[in-house]
Amino acid sequence: MKIRNKLTLQFAGIFALILVLFSLVVYYFTSLYRQDDFYKRIEGRANDTAAHVLEADELSEQARRNNQIRYYRVLPNEIVRIYKTDGSLYFTDGEGRLDIGQDVLDRVKEQKIVQYEQNERQVVGMLYEDNEGDFVVLSSSVDAYSLRKLQHLKVILIVGFLGSMVVVLLAGWAFAKEALRPITRVVEEVEKISASDLHLRLSNAEGKDELSYLAQTFNNMLDRLELSFEMQSTFVSNASHELRTPLTAMIGELEVALMKPREADEYRRVLDSILEDARLLAELSNGLLQIAQASLDTSKIKLAHLRFDELLWLAHEQALKRQPGALYNIDFDRLPDDEDRLIVKGNEALLLIAIVNVLENAAKFSPRGEYIIVRLSADEREVMLQVADKGVGIAPHDLKHVFVPFFRANNVRNITGHGIGLPLAESIIKLHKGSISINSKVNEGTVVTIHLPQAYGLISAKNTF
Repeated sequence: MKIRNKLTLQFAGIFALILVLFSLVVYYFTSLYRQDDFYKRIEGRANDTAAHVLEADELSEQARRNNQIRYYRVLPNEIVRIYKTDGSLYFTDGEGRLDIGQDVLDRVKEQKIVQYEQNERQVVGMLYEDNEGDFVVLSSSVDAYSLRKLQHLKVILIVGFLGSMVVVLLAGWAFAKEALRPITRVVEEVEKISASDLHLRLSNAEGKDELSYLAQTFNNMLDRLELSFEMQSTFVSNASHELRTPLTAMIGELEVALMKPREADEYRRVLDSILEDARLLAELSNGLLQIAQASLDTSKIKLAHLRFDELLWLAHEQALKRQPGALYNIDFDRLPDDEDRLIVKGNEALLLIAIVNVLENAAKFSPRGEYIIVRLSADEREVMLQVADKGVGIAPHDLKHVFVPFFRANNVRNITGHGIGLPLAESIIKLHKGSISINSKVNEGTVVTIHLPQAYGLISAKNTF
């Protein structure tokens, strides 16, 4: 069922329930009021009849005349019976059937006044005290006029209910259509968005209501999808380029070498060149494998408590082996007094790869003789490593792609590399629930910052026990 139909039915159902309850309440209290009012009128008639019949010998002529006038103001289909306390009939008036049993007379004697219904008739029985003794007066009548009005009221309520439901259904349909118009617009706009149109965005995202919030959330998702598709396209393009280059070189050299017989030294030179290209392919393959391994779930990787400063020294030694001419200035001046704050929980081999890649990148893109500043610090929640160089820097439009595998900025194409180091480092840091960020300016340098949650809180909790 469509939401519009569901809203219309829900709206109509709620209104119908309210209208039915209102109609029942009106009908019930109107009927109750009519019944009570008519009982009072019948009781008055019983008093008038008893005064006219039983008090005639005790009153003046004027009083008897007044009682007579009130007595002749009869009600529709009125029947009056007066009984002595012994059950014998003393007076009767009116035509029709009124069944009076001894049980009714006994109830009147006991309760003084009794009200009940006999078919359509309403009956009032009362005990009347006179100088001649006690009498039981029973008066009854049919409230035909009020019953007809009550029946008309029932018809009016039913017809009004049906008519109101027709109006409510039409109004509910129009209301639901208008209320869902923004959602319909969102659906129409979403249907226009495809993989080739990820730049499109939903309108009506500037408001403060729930639909605007939905549009904002969807637009944010489209931003992430567009970036993801762009990164994927960049990855495929750069990976193809990086893998194709050594393969093309190897095929070209082999074809040239096989064009004619050559000297042994020439074959050796060709084989050495092909071996170098094969090693390059192996490095690229290993980089891809490491990125895949770094994307695994932490539950499949062995974790241990590690001193981050010691890990940094190991990474420093490995980076110097890869970049012998690099100059690293490691700053430990901001280390906390409590050495436990330098402890992180992670996989030593993977973290070592991430740090080495960051240090090696800084050396690779820095001028010879320039120091690379490496600062290690910690606060109450995390350990922070900052690596700052004064290299070529990264352009703003390239900065958002630095974590895409095989991506290389235009200003570093002439520097040897594969574009794997930073993407691999990011995957490893995220695997350890940390973060890595890059700030860079062209021809001024780059600052890479790594944040890792420390294990200090976990150690303190264990020591407490």
